Amino acid sequence: MLDFISKGGPILWVIMGLSVVALAIVIERLLYLRRISIDEEKLFLRIKTSLMEGHFSEALAICDQNISPFSTLFKVGIENRKQPEYLQRELLKDAASLESVNLERGLTTLGTISNISTLLGLLGTVTGTMRAFGVLGKFGAVSDPAALASGVAEALITTVGGLVVAIPVIMIYNYFVSRVNLIMTRLETQVNNLVSFISSYGGKEPDSAEEKPSKEA
Repeated sequence: MLDFISKGGPILWVIMGLSVVALAIVIERLLYLRRISIDEEKLFLRIKTSLMEGHFSEALAICDQNISPFSTLFKVGIENRKQPEYLQRELLKDAASLESVNLERGLTTLGTISNISTLLGLLGTVTGTMRAFGVLGKFGAVSDPAALASGVAEALITTVGGLVVAIPVIMIYNYFVSRVNLIMTRLETQVNNLVSFISSYGGKEPDSAEEKPSKEA
């Protein structure tokens, strides 16, 4: 295996280094998406029930118990329930932008690696071919088959290496992008539901009114 890698030359080592970085990003993103996975419909129903009963502290506690972009934005909405609706939407929009940064973290690097790996494979093809033709130009004939084969091997191995890294990385990158887009779409839907609900129920309590006691109290 090491002999095969060494025949690929220094460019193949760079490609392998990029594959390690890509693997680390993929593992981190999978763990992150698993950690924030949540049934947002059920979460919104629990929060909605607490708000309808006037248990605002309980609704905030529910948000704190769940680590996800949905709970983060729900909390922002609840904390600013007395603000005008246009201001609520602006605050939620800002919070959603921050969450999108977390959701997209590492994806730019992943996309770059998929492109660079292909280009590095092509570069290896060129340098390997140049080495092979250099042997032919120097001796005028194939007097050193090993040297010629070394250049051809470098060209082929780096091409394969670049494609082996680029193809799965592109597929995984597209998967992550589709997941992020889906989460952001669902997030926008639930945020609109929350703002509409707060406008109807959650923001109507008088400033001086005492919060209703929670059932758990």
